[in-house]
Amino acid sequence: MSSTSSRPAPEVELIAVACDHAGYPLKLAILELLQQMNLPMEDLGCNSKDSVDYPLYGMKVVRRLLERPQAKGILICGTGLGMSMLANRFPGIRAALCHDLYAAAMCRRHNDANLLVLGGRVIGPDLAREVVRVWLTTPFEGGRHRSRLELLEKLAQGETGEGAP
Repeated sequence: MSSTSSRPAPEVELIAVACDHAGYPLKLAILELLQQMNLPMEDLGCNSKDSVDYPLYGMKVVRRLLERPQAKGILICGTGLGMSMLANRFPGIRAALCHDLYAAAMCRRHNDANLLVLGGRVIGPDLAREVVRVWLTTPFEGGRHRSRLELLEKLAQGETGEGAP
């Protein structure tokens, strides 16, 4: 699946990237891609295959996105599940675990995902680079999807959704 543009959306001011030990090799490939695309990025660790606690590194990216709403983030752990669970606990974070191009495009089009999560033991570097490229270049469609995201944020803040069963 290709996106509508080959360049990232102009509102991307920074791409914060972090991983745990299982995601470290894939993080290197993703950082190389971002550098080739000449995008502003910040490597928030980890920086080796030595065992670390993924929540500590995932929180670095979550904090960055909460501080800078126009930023985007990429998290990588072994399966992507742990990082996804961590990130989606925080209002304002819309993390999407993607291992294929369709999911990467749709999480941007319909969900305005601001954080991409990858599983370093699940996806190879070539496909991961394409997933990142599609994710970065696919715009949010807005429209009916915007009101759904607003509802999602209200629910995350503890508000009751109108029309909820």
